[in-house]
Amino acid sequence: MTFHTTRWTVVRAASGAPAGERRAALETLCRAYWKPVHAFVQKRGASPVLAEDLTQAFFARLLEKQDLRQADPDRGRFRTFLLASLKHFLSNERDRERAEKRGGGRVLASLDAAESPDSHGPRGAATPEREFERDWARSVLERALERLGEEQRRAEKGAQWEALRAQLTADEERVPGAALAAQLGLSENAVRVAVHRLRRRFGELVRDEVRETVGPGEVDDEVRELRRALE
Repeated sequence: MTFHTTRWTVVRAASGAPAGERRAALETLCRAYWKPVHAFVQKRGASPVLAEDLTQAFFARLLEKQDLRQADPDRGRFRTFLLASLKHFLSNERDRERAEKRGGGRVLASLDAAESPDSHGPRGAATPEREFERDWARSVLERALERLGEEQRRAEKGAQWEALRAQLTADEERVPGAALAAQLGLSENAVRVAVHRLRRRFGELVRDEVRETVGPGEVDDEVRELRRALE
């Protein structure tokens, strides 16, 4: 049986993969998780500027030290590994900052807020971990949406795409067929069919994005996790 080769499987095979292919896979994973990682760092108490620096430094370390080779699908999802690595990185940065402070070094900002109970917000507010999951899910949807838009433009359906893209998350019964039909010069039925096809393709692209960071047979579970993260 032949399985889909994911970015993660390429990363795991880093020792045997060509350098260019390996780095391309690593950079793709970094781009996919930049937003959730950046949001998590901010949620843990870093200022926007410091969060940008720390996110850049975190991914640079993954690329340079090849820490991603330690990721193992048998131990859990890729994003679980990434979040654990991020927490470890932030802990080390906090320790380094404290050492610099004791030694009179320059301190950019403090990450001590990450140790405070108040850093997670008021009781009932989303934790940094919950926000990480939510931002991961949103990033997946954004990438799938971008790919779908590119497909539509290549098919010379850019105008139709711009008119229909907002309907991807609307209830089927609420699709304003008459208004869109008049705008696009199509019948109402043709509009509904077009929206249905876009939704189906969007779902396929979401699954394709998810497939990049899970092992064989885990896509359905990961899609369910994505939906829960957005609730």
